[in-house]
Amino acid sequence: MDSKASAVWKGDLRGGSGTISAASGVLSDAAYTFATRFEGSAGTNPEELVAAAHAGCFSMALSHGLAQAGHTPDHVSTAATVSLEQVEGGFAVTKIHLEVSAKVPGIDAAGFDKAANDAKAGCPISKLMNAEISMNAVLEA
Repeated sequence: MDSKASAVWKGDLRGGSGTISAASGVLSDAAYTFATRFEGSAGTNPEELVAAAHAGCFSMALSHGLAQAGHTPDHVSTAATVSLEQVEGGFAVTKIHLEVSAKVPGIDAAGFDKAANDAKAGCPISKLMNAEISMNAVLEA
């Protein structure tokens, strides 16, 4: 399966602007600029989209792993934080942190931790990253 998205950038790095779109239509000409990417201004940026992709991928992978182990979750909630830092030679995504909480009937903490770590390692977006991926996973009562 192939997924497609596109971006258009106009102008130089600092003064220019761009748009990002997804073939599905979920994103359509979402604007981004130097300020939204590097200065914390309101608006999207590629790293935010990677964070959304990783959170969604991980939530699905964990839900699948739990169900395969006989513990279908009531819910899995994941927030991903992507860190973009200036390093020697430019900028790089240096780490991603996942904050996970889930309500999973009938599972103990050890089983949940194993499923969460397996999902962190096995999620296709995790496999894509060349960055440290940390996680805090909480099993809700």
